Amino acid sequence: MPDAVPSSAAVSARMSRQVSRDTAPEVAVRKLLHSAGLRYRVNVPVPGMPRRTIDIVFGPAKVAVFLDGCFWHGCPQHATQPKANAKWWRAKLDKNVARDMETTKHLEAQGWTVLRFWEHESPVSVAQAVARTREAATQPSRRPKRTS
Repeated sequence: MPDAVPSSAAVSARMSRQVSRDTAPEVAVRKLLHSAGLRYRVNVPVPGMPRRTIDIVFGPAKVAVFLDGCFWHGCPQHATQPKANAKWWRAKLDKNVARDMETTKHLEAQGWTVLRFWEHESPVSVAQAVARTREAATQPSRRPKRTS
């Protein structure tokens, strides 16, 4: 992005004010998880990666949940490409997608289960998928016990 710059200070300021945590989809999913009796932490720093956070974390189970916005994270169904300053935006949004993939690989390499959902997905189906994954992650191994 060396020769691409934001189109104006006003646009840059407006975009920097966009909500990045406690979005409506995040809150809806968290309410469903909480009402199902699941306890979690929110906006937890990614271990070993500064300036990156996980939206919902089930620490002991090592399950990380991300609820990605369609515009900022490149949803294949809903992402749009701004026409003004298109080169700068393409580079910015591509960098976001690359950072998401890097974060996922980093966490998986440390033994985490990473779940990513789009903001347009049903909070009920997201919460159900998260609950199933968390349940599976906390089940003791089902390997047969050895009897000498």
